[in-house]
Amino acid sequence: MFAICIEASHSKGMGHLFRMLNFSKFLKTKNEDFIFIINNNDKIKDILKSHDIAFEILNLKDSERNWEQDIIRKYNIIYWVNDRLETNKQHAFNIKESNIKLITLDDFGSGAGLSDISIYGLSINQGCFQGKKILQGVDFLILNKEIDRYKKKRIDVKKILVTLGGSDTYGVTIKILRLLKKYHIGATIHIGPSFMHKEELKKELTKDYKVVTFTPSLIKEFAKYDLAITGGGITPFEANASGLPCLIIANELFEIENGFFLERMKSSRFLGYYKSIDETIFSDLNILDINLMSQNGMQILNTRAVEKIYKNIKKE
Repeated sequence: MFAICIEASHSKGMGHLFRMLNFSKFLKTKNEDFIFIINNNDKIKDILKSHDIAFEILNLKDSERNWEQDIIRKYNIIYWVNDRLETNKQHAFNIKESNIKLITLDDFGSGAGLSDISIYGLSINQGCFQGKKILQGVDFLILNKEIDRYKKKRIDVKKILVTLGGSDTYGVTIKILRLLKKYHIGATIHIGPSFMHKEELKKELTKDYKVVTFTPSLIKEFAKYDLAITGGGITPFEANASGLPCLIIANELFEIENGFFLERMKSSRFLGYYKSIDETIFSDLNILDINLMSQNGMQILNTRAVEKIYKNIKKE
C-alpha cells in the first residue's frame, strides 16, 4: 500500500497534485493500492473525487502529533511518497519510525536526507541532493503517459496557448496578455482550477483572445497549438515531450534552471524570471525554428520515468 502525500494550494501551485495523479494512474496498472494524504483544499478534493481517488485530509504542517503513524497503521502502508518539496526532519522521522520506505520528489527540506529514494527529475543542475539513493535528471521526471497519444511535430506558429499553472500565483497570465496585445499577437488563454485573477483578466480581454477554463486533459489541449507560453515547472517538459515548443517564464526562482535547460536542449526559449520578462521575441515569432524545436523536444523527453521509478522503489 502506498501513501501519497501532497501539498497544493494557490501559493504552492497544483503541479504536485497532477504529478502524483500520473503516478497513481501507473500504480493502478500494477494493481497497487494507494491513499492520498492532502491538505484541506477544495480544489484538490474536487479533482481527486472526479478521479474516484480515496484521500485523507490532515494538517500536514503538524509534525508533533505524529499523525503519520495513524495513517501507516490504518492503511498498512509500506511505501510513503512525499511530493511536498520541503519535507521537514520531524515529519520524516515520524514516517521512518515504522521502518517503511520513504520516497521524496524534488525535495530540499531538512528531512529529505532520511529518504530511501530521493527523485530530482526537475532539479536539473542544482546541488545539495539528499537521500540514501538519488535518482536525478529528466530520465526520472514523471510525465503524463497521455503524451504518447497526442505527440506530433509542429512546423510553424499559427496557434498559441498561454498556460501558466493551475494557480498562477503571481498573475503572470495578465503580464503576458498585455505583452501579446502590445505586439498584436492573438492567443488562447488557459486558466487552471485555482486561478485567482479572473476579474483582472476579464478587463484585459479583447476579441483576439479566447479563454479556456480548467480542462481535464491539458495534454489533449496541447495538440491544438503550435507554441505555448508557460511557467518553468513541469508544464514545458510535458509540452516539449508532445512536440509543442514553449516560451518559458520562471514563476519561482528554482524554475530558472529548468528554463535554461530546455533552451540549451533547443526545444524551448527561456524569457527569464517573471519580474523581468525579455519581450524581444514577441516582435517577430517567425525567427523561432518551430520545426527543429518540436523535433528536439520529442527526442529528449519521454514518458518512461514512472516505470523506472517504480522499479527502483520495488527492488530496494
